[in-house]
Amino acid sequence: MATKDQPKPLMPHATATWLVDNTALSFEQIAEFCGLHILEVQAMADDLAGSKYTGRDPVHSGELTQAEIEKGQADPAYVLKMHKAPVEVTRTKGPRYTPVSKRQDKPDGIAWILRNHPEVSDAQISKLIGTTRNTIGAIRDRSHWNIQNINPKDPVTLGLCSQRELDAMVAKAAKRAGISEDAEGALRPERNDREKLIEELRAERDATHKAAAQAAQEAEAEAWLARKREAEAAEGKIDPESGFI
Repeated sequence: MATKDQPKPLMPHATATWLVDNTALSFEQIAEFCGLHILEVQAMADDLAGSKYTGRDPVHSGELTQAEIEKGQADPAYVLKMHKAPVEVTRTKGPRYTPVSKRQDKPDGIAWILRNHPEVSDAQISKLIGTTRNTIGAIRDRSHWNIQNINPKDPVTLGLCSQRELDAMVAKAAKRAGISEDAEGALRPERNDREKLIEELRAERDATHKAAAQAAQEAEAEAWLARKREAEAAEGKIDPESGFI
């Protein structure tokens, strides 16, 4: 398709919700434009979606034009073309943002770095983890209010930073402290084991998400088929139990 690689709306689900509610575009056209599965669009139309989205007008945002929508409504086989791609949001300089769900893990990550890489400066830890020097100092001298519940854990495993970021920080600190390459080499087996564990955890997480998504799609398809059969049965067309005329 000519539009296979075109950008998708900034908020695909909200945009799809608006298109379902305000246009006569087919589910296939909306799914293709928003980069969603057709069953997701079907669920939105039937109010079966687990999350209710507030519609986002793609015409107002400049992603579509009214003329483009009218072309799609006139021809169900027409593929909508993005008028203006959404502007990508880029990070500016400043403290690292950490999701709320992971903020409670910060002390554990800080404690791990202090224990395993004492050569790393407070400024480096602050930048990597996204914390304050006061917090780092309190954990170092064990005056932190929650010190009894802090357990050193690898910040990569906790999702607070990437392995590349951690290695770069440690290498920079080691170079500044004059630590030899032999000392660094002694840490490699430990890092390899840690990387394998991280890969296993990520693979398990991805498999779980994939299975959940597949199960949701199958459930939506079954629900749609059941509704279709019930509607046709009500019209006297088929037996809903057998599925035959």
